[in-house]
Amino acid sequence: MDLGIHLPLMEFGNEGLSRARLENSVDAARECGFAAVSANDHFIFSTPWLDGPTALAAIAERSGEMALATTLSLAVLRGPVPLAKTLATLDILSDGRLIAGLGPGSSKRDYDSVAVPFGERWKRFDEAIAMLRALLRSEVPENGSYYAAPDAELAPRPRQAGGIPLWIGSWGSEPGLRRVARSGDGWLSSAYNTTPERFATAMEFLTRELETRGRPSGDFPNALVTMWTWVTDSSAEADRILADVLGPLLSRDPDELRGQVCVGSAEMCAELLCRYAEAGCRRVHFWPLGDERRQIELLAAEVGPRISP
Repeated sequence: MDLGIHLPLMEFGNEGLSRARLENSVDAARECGFAAVSANDHFIFSTPWLDGPTALAAIAERSGEMALATTLSLAVLRGPVPLAKTLATLDILSDGRLIAGLGPGSSKRDYDSVAVPFGERWKRFDEAIAMLRALLRSEVPENGSYYAAPDAELAPRPRQAGGIPLWIGSWGSEPGLRRVARSGDGWLSSAYNTTPERFATAMEFLTRELETRGRPSGDFPNALVTMWTWVTDSSAEADRILADVLGPLLSRDPDELRGQVCVGSAEMCAELLCRYAEAGCRRVHFWPLGDERRQIELLAAEVGPRISP
C-alpha cells in the first residue's frame, strides 16, 4: 500500500482557501515520499469548495514524480468533450502522470445546479465513459443519446500514448463493480462509505468479474479515496473532530464514523490501514481535516511505517 494526499479544497476552520495552502500540502507530500495527489469534484457543497481540476493544474509543477488523480471528476455533468479537454491538459502539464477517476456523482444538488435529471445519471455516465475514452485516444466518436461528439479528434493529445487511464468510482455495489470491470482501468472506493470487510468482499466480486471478461485481475489497480484524517494521541481531540468537524460536514453520526476513518492515534490509523492492505487495497488518499503539513508529516513518520499487509 502506498500513500496519496487530497488537496485542501475547503476550510475546516479558519484556514482560508489559497494557492499557498495547496502548495504547502503538495510540498509536504512530495518531501514525505507520497505517491499521489488528488482532488475531487463538486459544484455545490455545504461549504465553499475549490474546483478540483483547476486546483490540480495549479500544483502540477510542484508535484514532482507524484501521480495526479481526479477522485473523482463528474463526467456526467462536465460532459465528455469539455472533460476530455481538461484531462488532456492536465496530462500534458503533468508530463503524463494523470489518472482520471470518474463517477456520476452522488449529489442531487450538483445535478439540479446544471438542470440535468438525477435519475438519468447512470445511463448518461455509461455514455460519457465511452465517448471520453475515444476522445482521449484521439478517436472521433459518434454522437450519443445525451452528448454530441465533435467532428474532429481531440487536440492536443494527452501525453500518455495509450490514453489517460480511466478509473471508475464505486462504493462497492455489484452493478457498480460490474461497470468497473467492464469500463475501467482501475477502481476507486470511498473510504467513509465502506469498511475493510466490505472492501474485501468487493475485491473478490471484482476479481471474478474481471476474470469473466478475460481481463487480468492480478495487476488491476485500486485506491481508497477521501480518507478523512486527523492523527492525534488525544482521544478527546479525536472525539471533538468527529463531533464538531467531520460529522456536521458529512451530516453523519460521529459514532458511525469512529473507527472507519483515520481520526485518532497513529496506532489506530495504522491498524485500520493494515486491514485495508490485507483486503487488497493498494493506495489510500488521505484528506487531513486541517493543519495539512503537520498531518502529512505524522502520516509519513508515525502511521506509514506501521502498515504491513
